[in-house]
Amino acid sequence: MLEISPWKVAQVVLMSRELGRAEGELRGFIDRLNEDELASLVAVMWIGRESFSADDLEEAIQTAKAEATIPTVDYLLGSPHLSDHLENGMEELGISLSGEEDDLVRRG
Repeated sequence: MLEISPWKVAQVVLMSRELGRAEGELRGFIDRLNEDELASLVAVMWIGRESFSADDLEEAIQTAKAEATIPTVDYLLGSPHLSDHLENGMEELGISLSGEEDDLVRRG
């Protein structure tokens, strides 16, 4: 089961698209996530880049927890196409981010 809300994933997607101006804010946001949320975020990214399938979500989450050797924020920000991989991963899991993203853009 995914242990991060679609709203939080949408936040990361939107901030990662604006990395030049929002890196500090994105780092702070990710640093405030708990271990389960961080592992879920990494798992979604891996599913989005096809390292795991949606059916392997639990395995991806466990692998993310076991292999967390550097700060998760550094790992995620060092990953090319982070926002695309997160969106694709959520889509593979059957979760659309469009409503959350639209809401965040309207509020922003």
